Amino acid sequence: MTYAIIGIGGKQYRVREGERLLVDRLPHEEGKTFNPDVLLLGGDGDPKLGDDAKGAKVTALVSSHVLGKKVIVGKHRQRTGYRRRNGHRSRLTQIEIQSIGAKTTRRAPAKKAETAEEKPKAAAKPKAAAKPRAKKATTRKKDAS
Repeated sequence: MTYAIIGIGGKQYRVREGERLLVDRLPHEEGKTFNPDVLLLGGDGDPKLGDDAKGAKVTALVSSHVLGKKVIVGKHRQRTGYRRRNGHRSRLTQIEIQSIGAKTTRRAPAKKAETAEEKPKAAAKPKAAAKPRAKKATTRKKDAS
């Protein structure tokens, strides 16, 4: 596969192998790898969506944690003398995409050979007889004519 669309932090990114990108701060440490959610695989023929893409694996390396550019936010209301100035620097994580498209396979846990001695069969209990339901008391008013 030549590209994948992954979901990180509620946002979607189109990535290729070897690509570096800035995303919102992640809880992973620098130098660690992680596997983001794969939403779509594409590039070789038909794109694989949904369940087809769920079996694929994208590996990303956390390169560094950085601060974004300073953003200045200004508010102004006409003819009222209202001016506000505020700013912030986003906390970001720089990641590098290492591999795309390696299938993940889950191994089924090995089942133990159970013998009759290890697991005795539960004795069948006879069903209790059904109890008759109590009738609801109904009160009716008689019309006095």
